[in-house]
Amino acid sequence: MRLDKLLAHRGYGSRKEVKEFIRKGYVSVNGTIVFDDDTKINEKEDEVYFLEENVPYEEKVYLWFYKPKGYVCANFDPTEPTIFEFFRKIPTKNLFSVGRLDKDTTGLLLITNDGILSHRLLSKKSAVPKTYEVTFTGTVRDESLFSQGMTLEDGSVCLPACFTLLSSGVAHLTIYEGKYHQVKRMMAMQGCSVISLKRISFAGISLPQELSEGEYRTLTSEEIRFLKAI
Repeated sequence: MRLDKLLAHRGYGSRKEVKEFIRKGYVSVNGTIVFDDDTKINEKEDEVYFLEENVPYEEKVYLWFYKPKGYVCANFDPTEPTIFEFFRKIPTKNLFSVGRLDKDTTGLLLITNDGILSHRLLSKKSAVPKTYEVTFTGTVRDESLFSQGMTLEDGSVCLPACFTLLSSGVAHLTIYEGKYHQVKRMMAMQGCSVISLKRISFAGISLPQELSEGEYRTLTSEEIRFLKAI
């Protein structure tokens, strides 16, 4: 692996920034200061230091997780159970969820330790689609408001969304951002109350059918390449 790539992956800056740090002599490999940013290293065996801080290599982990109801998407919470109780057998310590689902929301979550990919997928520029199965009470007043870009109660404007009514009280809603409680607030603006919410798709990839609530699986190489191409 290239030295600048390792440092960027470990969060020491962008590729451009870490190249400059290396040229300034901030980085050493096996006790020797290195000035060439394209230096090749064995990331599993070589000792890399940024100033006086060891830079450990960590394999990237990519997991699809079927989040159950009743868990919060925090790495630690003093009062609520967190989704990371399901990942205690995984040795990697720096896992996090890409975005969050509310405590009472179920469905698809991406769990990883790849900060660069997470930043790309959550960027407003990427406008990654997220599809929810919504069970609700009430009658939607005007479906066209979803596709027009709905204005919420606080005056904030949502990106155009896709609403598909499946049957009375059940719909699919695809949004392209992640405002606070967005789906529930959008439905409330239509005079409806959400009974249950399940994310069935993220970034165009559907919740794996083989997963039950609380289970996870590793992404395929094709899925990883697809997400990194976004």
